[in-house]
Amino acid sequence: MKFPLKAVARIRPAGWIAIAACVIIVVALYVLLSRPKPQAVELPVVAVQPVEKDDVNIYAEFAGRIRAQQFVEVHARVEGYLQSMNFKEGSYVEKGDLLFTIDPTVYQARAERARAALAKAKAVAQKAERDLNRIRPLYAQNAASQLDLDNAVAAYETANADVTVAEADVKQAALTLSYTRVTAPASGYISETGADMGTLVGPGAKSLLATIVKSDSVRIDFSMTALDYLRSKERNVNLGHDDDLREWDPYVTVTLADGSVYRHRGLLDFASPQVDPKTGTFSVRAEMPNPERALLPGEFTKVKLLMDVRSGAIQVPSKALVVEKGAAYVYVVLPDSFVEKRFVETGPESGNLVIVERGLRSGEKIVVEGYHKLRHGMKVSPVSTPADSIR
Repeated sequence: MKFPLKAVARIRPAGWIAIAACVIIVVALYVLLSRPKPQAVELPVVAVQPVEKDDVNIYAEFAGRIRAQQFVEVHARVEGYLQSMNFKEGSYVEKGDLLFTIDPTVYQARAERARAALAKAKAVAQKAERDLNRIRPLYAQNAASQLDLDNAVAAYETANADVTVAEADVKQAALTLSYTRVTAPASGYISETGADMGTLVGPGAKSLLATIVKSDSVRIDFSMTALDYLRSKERNVNLGHDDDLREWDPYVTVTLADGSVYRHRGLLDFASPQVDPKTGTFSVRAEMPNPERALLPGEFTKVKLLMDVRSGAIQVPSKALVVEKGAAYVYVVLPDSFVEKRFVETGPESGNLVIVERGLRSGEKIVVEGYHKLRHGMKVSPVSTPADSIR
């Protein structure tokens, strides 16, 4: 189709502008419609937890050993054949109970001989006293010489000395005879016997017969380093001493063989005043009740010592902290869902949690999971997580 040149020439400039505008609009629509539709940007999903204040107990852990409060060995103090055993092995015995009997025949004979010797010495002393009483009036009447009086006095004094020796022999013989009856020196649970009936026991033979363990309360021995000592001082803990200025006691807890925590607590009652130069540690002792005998003397256990109580402290999960070049930081989610990289000052750890000394305020939300994909100023999609599920 051809347009007459005259018709084209009659188109005014305004018409040309309108035509050009229509062409531009058509091209623009074509370009817009032909572009791919932009996809929606997905925000990173992160787990967040509110920062809260709480009272925090700070513990230190050590390897300890359980020791009986009293451990007494029962020995035979005289030699002889073991005649009887008067207890059940593993049972509880009271102080003074008869445990063993050693054949007393020889010692009974020695005791009788000592008593007879005492009776003889007393008879001699009585005769010497009568002789002296006869000589004295005779000497006063010049009917006896000075030598006779001196001999009578000497005989009297010698006889009295012999009586004293004989009395001592009787006491010693009776004491030795009493050793044939072996009694419990303390109350507690008795071990199995160390000698069979009919065995020759005593100082020249086997003297250890049994052991008695008093374990209704036990002692926990463990060691601390000089650094632990300094930390305890910083936290107002005087090891082995009571402190009236402190509102809490530095108690200890122990772990049983099955991994559970023993329900009773113990208190420190002793700390060595010096450090062992060989190990660089010093000994510490705690006393703990043991009414059910759940703690066995000689057993090794894990000891937790309460070193400090922080009131109103801020704690965060240790996995929420990022340590970089010696500095620690967390990601804080702001109210507009943007994250802020916040450097913090950390304190002591308590389990899987770390105390934050500075840098966080109560009520702020921190990222506890998913921080590896974040950077400062990024917008996120936060998902609240209970604090208990993170610990």
